[in-house]
Amino acid sequence: MSQYSYNRRALMKAMLAISATPWGINSRAFASSCDDRILRIGGLGGGPDSMNPFATWGSFWPLAICYDFLVCIDAQRYDDRKGFAQSWSVADDNLTWTFKIWPGMKWSDGQPATARDAAFTYSYLHDSIGKPDELNVGWNSTSGLENVESIKAFDDETLQIVTKFPATWPIDNIIMIVPEHIWKDISYADARVTFRNDPPLVGTGPMIVSEFHQGQFTRLTPNPYFRTGKPQIAGVILRSFDAADPIAQGLKSGELDYGNYLTSAQWADLSKDPDIVVGESRIAQKTYLAFNTASGDGAGSTKALQDPAFRDALGYAIDQKAIVDRAMRGHADPGVGPVMPVAADYYSDLNDIRRHFDLAEAGRRLDAAGYRDTNGDGIREDKEGKSFQLELVTGPSANIEMPVAAVQFIAGWLGQIGIPVSVTRLDSGALSARAAAPANGGGRWDLLISDTWLGPTPKDLLIFGSSNAIGIQNKAYWTNAEFDKLFAEVQVTIDLKKNQKLVDQAVRLIYTEAPYIVLCYPTLLEARRKDCFEGWGTQGIMSMDSYFPFNRLKPL
Repeated sequence: MSQYSYNRRALMKAMLAISATPWGINSRAFASSCDDRILRIGGLGGGPDSMNPFATWGSFWPLAICYDFLVCIDAQRYDDRKGFAQSWSVADDNLTWTFKIWPGMKWSDGQPATARDAAFTYSYLHDSIGKPDELNVGWNSTSGLENVESIKAFDDETLQIVTKFPATWPIDNIIMIVPEHIWKDISYADARVTFRNDPPLVGTGPMIVSEFHQGQFTRLTPNPYFRTGKPQIAGVILRSFDAADPIAQGLKSGELDYGNYLTSAQWADLSKDPDIVVGESRIAQKTYLAFNTASGDGAGSTKALQDPAFRDALGYAIDQKAIVDRAMRGHADPGVGPVMPVAADYYSDLNDIRRHFDLAEAGRRLDAAGYRDTNGDGIREDKEGKSFQLELVTGPSANIEMPVAAVQFIAGWLGQIGIPVSVTRLDSGALSARAAAPANGGGRWDLLISDTWLGPTPKDLLIFGSSNAIGIQNKAYWTNAEFDKLFAEVQVTIDLKKNQKLVDQAVRLIYTEAPYIVLCYPTLLEARRKDCFEGWGTQGIMSMDSYFPFNRLKPL
């Protein structure tokens, strides 16, 4: 599985650690009190399945708090959120990356944590490539390592990674650095399946997993050897719930200190509580309407879906602002292209080519493209003379879900321009099967509402247009040789300004061809209590990408 194919609410669900089913919010085992200095967190989803980062795509948050990435997203944005590497640089050849590891850093068991541990982690994965038990089923995956030429630790503080072509993978990858003295004797077969990595874990993060019961809870305690000092809180309990109501109730009662994935109504209610601070964070999710552009196997009900002029015209019949204001209650940014506002280095509002909601203009463009209502029945015909009746497929999302109201708006708008739409809502399994690549039995739908939450790198931003990602991130089944060329080029370009130009070209191309209409970029609604802890974030109470703010929280 590619590290780029995970979705982020699945990640967030797995971050949080206790199922609400066996434990009520008022369970004495988890009752909150400021006196014990234990932070209690609640969110949506089921409990984690494993503490082995080589064997799970779940459990992200406990693992990301306990283990460090070499660099990754937050360390590139914030000086106070560095990972295993204190600093890094790339040589003039754009191939040779040098990382300086924190001097004197220790694992939570007191053993030295050095560049040799980082070299071991990457080499352990790299050397599994092509073997029957290749390590490609968890966060610590071989994805990307096939393009690495060499990995060397020159001394305790110096790691070198040389790539086969220019790439930012060495600083973007989401591999968690593990201690060689714990993992060196673990076979690939065991690491992939059977090794449980039972607590207490040995990591370099601020908090260490000290207790884990699958489907129940995860408890973390401070790392006494954390590089900037032992955290001042006494511990963390991560809990998960099947619905948002207990989270809001727990915040109000004081049973929880922090919660996320709140509904807009809960968020508004909590904002009135003097003991609670609410937050709204821009995230890397985009929610979109995909057109089935396939021909042959898996194609939709009409060839019009393969026509950029038809898709572009329908784009004028989608009111993104209304979706944000009326369906998302203001908790999103209106959709434009594949780049979200949070990816500030690459975002553009495309003002010079941007479509604006105008049903009359949509109708004019359909007429000009040859999709007219020739018999006056209010329904347009395609170029083969067949009346339109498009199927819009939707279903549950693993990320922030699009409200049903937005689906109804879209169907209504398209109906007003003579394109009737029937809505099919599927369960998650059926939706995945329909949205799979035609080669794998998917397709035979017309319109699809879906979303993705990856990262802010050029690859992550553009992958939903890649012909190599059809049925995975590319839900529209769209192929375009020029786009694929640009997509390939951004992956071997390190210079930011050059990449910005390449991304802009790719964004404008996919926007004009319109295999997708991006509906919105949702925001994450979260809240925290004021009475027990200080040191929370201000632009986002809690990071979705690293251990922050567990390293700096203090009891009041």
